[in-house]
Amino acid sequence: MIDTTRDSDRIISAAGQSLAEQRAGGTHRRAKSIGKGSADAKAKAFAQRIVLMAGAVAAIILGGAIYGLVINPLGFAGVMAVVILSIIALGVFSQFPKASVPKRADLKKGNPKQMVARTELWLEAQRSGLPLPAAEIVDRLGVQLDALGVQLEAMDQSHPAMAEVRELVGEYIPETIANYRKVPAQMRSEAHAGKTADERLIDSLTRLSGEVDRVTRRLAEGALDDLAVKSRYLEYRYGEDAMLTDMRGDPATEGVPLPPPAIPTPSVTTPEKTKAPR
Repeated sequence: MIDTTRDSDRIISAAGQSLAEQRAGGTHRRAKSIGKGSADAKAKAFAQRIVLMAGAVAAIILGGAIYGLVINPLGFAGVMAVVILSIIALGVFSQFPKASVPKRADLKKGNPKQMVARTELWLEAQRSGLPLPAAEIVDRLGVQLDALGVQLEAMDQSHPAMAEVRELVGEYIPETIANYRKVPAQMRSEAHAGKTADERLIDSLTRLSGEVDRVTRRLAEGALDDLAVKSRYLEYRYGEDAMLTDMRGDPATEGVPLPPPAIPTPSVTTPEKTKAPR
């Protein structure tokens, strides 16, 4: 008799994962931005679409008005043509341009702000094909990449840590997800060498998330060290806290009147006796 226990476990596992995804809104739900970098990139593309839509409609209306005044009155057919062209223009420019998904080879290029935005856009595009726990880690990575980008903006591009960050953000994270996507969907829940592809992906992304957090904290510690050095310099330059308190005035004793000055008592001189004449 054929043992179907393994297949039953795989089917139950896949069904449970599918149920969890559907409760969360479905695999093909509209994805929100995972970080500020990708949100800014999409907002910029949306602003461009608004400008193009307004410009196209204005050009169509102006062109129709000039044609009606100079060449021939538009009439009902002309007005309808202007309306239809405006609707078509709105439909076209409401979809384009979009924040395009960058290629993997371009993720680590550009300045830190561009690198973070590209990586977040790329991760958003891959998120719908990931298991739910991995998608949650991707959301967390977006927040971590925003914090890392802030640290990198103030760093010299030739700093040794910059190469490490580009390798981590631009290579290791996307390569891990790309390798998972290469595995056929029906085989991702099958155990291979002790773990399934889903489990390996979740473990790898968890470690990468921890590494991004570690790098961010290490860079932040450098900023904290600079702040401590500056604080010690100020103490040396302008004195200790007690001196600064004396300069500012102690709130506990401020406003207390000084004791009145002591008034010296005048000395009484005894007049000399005058000698009586003989």
